[in-house]
Amino acid sequence: MKRLAWALVLPIMTEAANYSTGKAVIDGFEIVQLADRARGIEVSIVPSIGNIAYAMSVHGKNILWFPFKSLPEMKAKPVLCGVPFLAPWANRFDQDAFYANGRKYLLNPALGNLRRDPNQHPIHGLLLFSPYWKVTKIEADGESARVTSRLEFWRYPDLMAQFPFAHSIEMTYRLAGGALEVETALENESSEPMPVAVGYHPYFQVPDTAREQWNVHVAAREHVELLPNLTPTGARNAVTLPDPAPLATTPLDDVFTNLVRGKDERAEFWVEAGGRKISVIYGPKYTVAIVYAPPGKDFICFEPMSAITNAFNLAHTGVYKELQSIPPGGTWRESFWIVPGGF
Repeated sequence: MKRLAWALVLPIMTEAANYSTGKAVIDGFEIVQLADRARGIEVSIVPSIGNIAYAMSVHGKNILWFPFKSLPEMKAKPVLCGVPFLAPWANRFDQDAFYANGRKYLLNPALGNLRRDPNQHPIHGLLLFSPYWKVTKIEADGESARVTSRLEFWRYPDLMAQFPFAHSIEMTYRLAGGALEVETALENESSEPMPVAVGYHPYFQVPDTAREQWNVHVAAREHVELLPNLTPTGARNAVTLPDPAPLATTPLDDVFTNLVRGKDERAEFWVEAGGRKISVIYGPKYTVAIVYAPPGKDFICFEPMSAITNAFNLAHTGVYKELQSIPPGGTWRESFWIVPGGF
């Protein structure tokens, strides 16, 4: 990616030791930047386009895939890139409806805010490129640089019509110790339990290396069997991938569960090539991993998911037993971490 020029630099918001935070306006879009000078890491986030982090540069090398020359180009014809957030459901439903708390809720295609997969199934929720995020806090100290943004889902009738659970979302990007933590908090403000099937779809690249040289570690014991429409059958099989798996000969567009975790209950996936490595570490409430690396594309996605594809509907039929939920007035909170090495 060509590094985007700063059109207007605003004063640094906070600065302490090696860490700093700042704002800028690029082509009319307000950007938040987090920096760790000691490790040469800069993270750029655009709150008004889905609160997406579109660059994580390590000594000038962007490890996030961003196929645009400018933010206006992204806004005009958006495609998934950087670190997109998928909510209130990740991946696809098998119909224009979902079940929650024993009731069936119909989606309304006439509102125009549903995305469709090639099989015309609703996919990736309602917030991919949402303009509704508001920055609430920007800070830096001797430990980290961080920014928190909030989206009050309950304020927007077009969102509530599709997913009628009043809730708010806080997302914090925290740069600390050479890693970018992405923390998400879901606050259930409705009077009923709210099911949780959110996730992220981050896109990674290993700069200055050919895709055919990339090797991948999949930290999972089970592979989820899918129907031709890419929704789960309910069956799970043992993972038989080599470790590491050479991407040159290993097709990956798969859903994994029963993740391999350390004593800290975290699971680490990684891609490496040419002495450079990008790890994606899942917190314990991210129970599912999708790994997506289509042939001919210079990216790989390690996707932290709180549930499998079509989780609401499969839970209703009894096929899926692990669906998480938030009680009224409760909060669901989890993080994943992006850790570059060898740069």
